[in-house]
Amino acid sequence: MLNFTDTQKKIVANGLTLLAASFVLAFVGLIGWGVMKFLGIVSAAIIPVVIGLFLSLLFKPYYGWWLKIVRNPTAAVALTLLSVLVPLGFLVYFFGAFVFDQATMFIAKAPDLFARVQNWISVEHPRIASFINFADLPYNEWLSQLSNKTIAVGSGALSYVMRVVSFLVALVFFVYFLMRPTMKGRDYVRPLAFFKQETRDFIAVQIDAFLDILTSFFQRQVVICLIDGFFYALCFWLVGLPYGFIVGFLLGVFNLVPFLGTVLFLPIALCLAAFSSDTSVALVVAVVIVWGLGQLLDGYVLTPKIQGDKTGLGYGGVIFSFFFWGAVFQSFLGLLLAIPLSAFCVVLWRAVKDRYIRPIV
Repeated sequence: MLNFTDTQKKIVANGLTLLAASFVLAFVGLIGWGVMKFLGIVSAAIIPVVIGLFLSLLFKPYYGWWLKIVRNPTAAVALTLLSVLVPLGFLVYFFGAFVFDQATMFIAKAPDLFARVQNWISVEHPRIASFINFADLPYNEWLSQLSNKTIAVGSGALSYVMRVVSFLVALVFFVYFLMRPTMKGRDYVRPLAFFKQETRDFIAVQIDAFLDILTSFFQRQVVICLIDGFFYALCFWLVGLPYGFIVGFLLGVFNLVPFLGTVLFLPIALCLAAFSSDTSVALVVAVVIVWGLGQLLDGYVLTPKIQGDKTGLGYGGVIFSFFFWGAVFQSFLGLLLAIPLSAFCVVLWRAVKDRYIRPIV
């Protein structure tokens, strides 16, 4: 029989503990990978549900205000919908034609704009053009197809029906989540009676942290993006950028996924300024100034005052989140959930580290 010293016993015990923890983590990771793959496959069916959930999170405080007044959930839902849809209908009635005309005119002019950009690169930067075969790029075909169409809800009866069904599903789940009483972490862990009370309390705290991040992030981020969208839209329109209202509004709103609006629509705004006017240099400078002012407004006023550092993620963490969760879900669902999921992982890691990982003295 082998006799181990106390030091050897500690080493063997630590090794076995580490091996057991590795198996547990691998098993949990395998389950998580399977769940993510499954969600990626069925994301088309899940997205309306997620949209309904996010909209309910956004309008929950407003619904709660109406509920305090009328004391009836059904009436509160009806008043919430009417008080949102009626003003929205007036906005669409008075300004919808303007936005629609800007969008359709921009789509019609897109092939010509792309051709000007292509010609400028070929003339001014032939070395760059030699590495790019513009004929093979899919943009030519896409833009040609777009220029021959107006904005439509679908291509064919089946696509139209599916979009209507998705809208109705999102609306149903919006009403369901809106009327559902707010649940806390302790409500979710109550069925987990097979865990000891200490473990259930720990899980409940993490669920509350995730729900707090999810709710506050989307409620506040939507407000920030709408303010940004109207700021860019009005400023681009005032400086004379062609189709500036629609491009600026999309630039702000698409930043609901941080940096996405800037990456997609700032180059478009710069190309419109450079190739759609005789005063291209002044207009490009104006667009850059407007964008810079928008960044200052967002970074030093809106985000600190409205959002704060709720997610606990830096810029590097935000960028990595979108690449990681976008690859995991392989759909737009990953972009929607990237920030809340990553922030929750950070909160969970901090909690696990503080609870289970003791520093080596």
